Amino acid sequence: MIDADGVDASIVPLLPRDSFSVCIHRGTQQIGGTCIELSCQGQRILLDLGLPLDAGETDPAALMPPIAGLDTPDSSLLGLVLSHGHADHWGLAPHASVALPIVTGAATRRILRAAAAFVPRAVPFGTESDGSPDLEDRKTIQLGPFAITPYLVDHSAFDAYALLIEANGRRLFYSGDIRAHGRKAALFERLVSHPPRPVHAMLMEGSSLGRLKPDQLFPTESEIEARLVDSLQARGFIGVCASAQNIDRVVSVYRACKRTGRTLVLDLYALEVLAATGSPNIPAPGWPNLAVYVPEYQRRHIARTERFDIVDRYKPYRIYRDKLAGMAARAVMLFRPAMMRDIDLMAGAWIGARMIWSQWDGYLPSDANRVFQAALTERGVPLEVIHTSGHASIADLKRLAEAMAPDALVPVHTFNGDRFADLFGTNVSRRMDGEWWEV
Repeated sequence: MIDADGVDASIVPLLPRDSFSVCIHRGTQQIGGTCIELSCQGQRILLDLGLPLDAGETDPAALMPPIAGLDTPDSSLLGLVLSHGHADHWGLAPHASVALPIVTGAATRRILRAAAAFVPRAVPFGTESDGSPDLEDRKTIQLGPFAITPYLVDHSAFDAYALLIEANGRRLFYSGDIRAHGRKAALFERLVSHPPRPVHAMLMEGSSLGRLKPDQLFPTESEIEARLVDSLQARGFIGVCASAQNIDRVVSVYRACKRTGRTLVLDLYALEVLAATGSPNIPAPGWPNLAVYVPEYQRRHIARTERFDIVDRYKPYRIYRDKLAGMAARAVMLFRPAMMRDIDLMAGAWIGARMIWSQWDGYLPSDANRVFQAALTERGVPLEVIHTSGHASIADLKRLAEAMAPDALVPVHTFNGDRFADLFGTNVSRRMDGEWWEV
């Protein structure tokens, strides 16, 4: 039903048009695929539009939330605000039929553009800005009736934000993905020390519920670096399976290499992502204990896509297979299964080699990673897990909830929302996917 202002009145059913209303389309009962719609005064914004972690080969169109403005243009949908650059928060955006204005951090925008040169489907950013504002720490922007204040947070994704949204005199705080044990832990301490009260409703992630006991803590990133140092002491080629977009982890691996006299070997994708951060404190070509190698699969990809400009940027620092073979016993490579063939072609490189899995171990049972593990076993290469979570422990989530003191605490990004009331108090308000409610 279209009202007098041309707005589809069915978008926010049974709620006053001027109220600040919320619908979590996906996230009240699962981790990943997060999508939250906000409405006020007949205008709407989205917070994240993620691809579910268990999407598999499912047609993305079948996973798109039923939101007006994603399939055909709708002027009441003002844009998509991305909290950070993980695909479970943005991965459905390229599959929308309408090109939405996208608001996110400037570094997130650059990183996803850099990554786009190496992935089959482009992320939803053009080569130039569409005029949308960038998220900047504690700088409020206005989208229609929504005042949005981003809070830079500690997370395994670089340039991640929690979001305070104000409309119609009400305030909603969305934690996004957050933690307190990474290299930017001071951001968490700053947030809980100076919370943006009052908060009428808080959407808080609960990824660690079901993974940890209430009194358990995840290892800090500094502790991960120490474990890497211990593992890197013995000679022999080492591959580290970590996301190049987990900048904290790449820094930890690099620092561990320096402390053990090893050389970190990075490929074009990793180098482009690191450069896109724009930070002078991130490892870069020309730094000691760092080498550039172009694996065979990337060499073919660059030739096929004619992106020779990427290779040219790293020519002065590039090493080739014979050089890598000679230094393999003291090399640490940020590794992907597609690099297996390169090491196969280096005589003796697998002798004494080890592989470190430095991402969530929940990915290991996938079909592709079972094949990878079988290939390692065939070559006599042991696999060790050295990792910490990108998400807050239960103890730190309690600190966050207490600091914010919201009138209503709403679980999101969790498989264990039913545990919130026992862990976080009587102000927990359990919502369901697709349910509209007022802040």
